[in-house]
Amino acid sequence: MATDRQVEVYLDLLSQPCRAVHILLSCNNIPHRVRTVALRRGENRTPDFTKLNPMQKVPVMVDNGFILTESDAILKYLATEYDVPEHWYPRQRERRARVDEYTAWHHSNTRPHAAKVFILEVLLPTQTGCPVEEVRLSHALSQLNDTLDKLESMFLRRQPFLCGDDITIADLLAVCELMQPVGGARDILQQRPQLQRWRTRVQTAVGDSFDHAHAVLYALRDRRKSKL
Repeated sequence: MATDRQVEVYLDLLSQPCRAVHILLSCNNIPHRVRTVALRRGENRTPDFTKLNPMQKVPVMVDNGFILTESDAILKYLATEYDVPEHWYPRQRERRARVDEYTAWHHSNTRPHAAKVFILEVLLPTQTGCPVEEVRLSHALSQLNDTLDKLESMFLRRQPFLCGDDITIADLLAVCELMQPVGGARDILQQRPQLQRWRTRVQTAVGDSFDHAHAVLYALRDRRKSKL
C-alpha cells in the first residue's frame, strides 16, 4: 500500500474527468502535485506532454514512474493503491461489479450527452463566434433527458448513491459530468429533485473538494451571466 510517495497528475479542471480525479485525491488527502495542462492553449499537444500520453488527453497520472491515462483507470488505481476508505471502490465483488457496471455505461451515456450540451451551448459559440444552434441543442437536451431518466430508474432508484448506500468513484464521474452545463449557466437537474438530492449528498460527502474542483467552471458561468 502506498504511503510516502507523491502522485503527479496532469489536469485541466474545465475537464469533467479531471475534476473527478482531483476530488478523489483531495478529499482523501492523497499526497499529490497538480500539473496544469490548459487545453484551450494547446498545452496537451506539446512534445513533452505527448510523450506522457500520445492521445494528447487529460487526465494523466504518474505514480513513482508508472504512467496511467483514462480517468476510469486512474480513479480505480488510486482507490486500490492508496489508503482510502473501501467504499470508493469496494472489494466485495458484487459491490465492485456495480461500480464497474456504471463506469462502463457512463462513457457512452452520461459523459457524451452532458458534454454535448456544453459543447453546443458554450464551446462552439466561443470558438466560432456563431450563435447557438438551437435545433441541435434541443436534440442534445432530449438525449440528455433520456439519460437522466435512466440514471434515476436504473442506478439511483431509492438508494442514496448510484451504486448503493455509500459514495463511490461512480458518483464522482457522474456528478462532474452533470455539472458541466453549469458553465453555460444551465442547471440540468433543476427539474429533477431526486437527482438534486443525490448531488447534494455527493457534495456533502466530499466537502470543500467539490467547490474547489469546480471553481473554474463557476467562474466561466459567472462571466457568461455578466454578459447577458
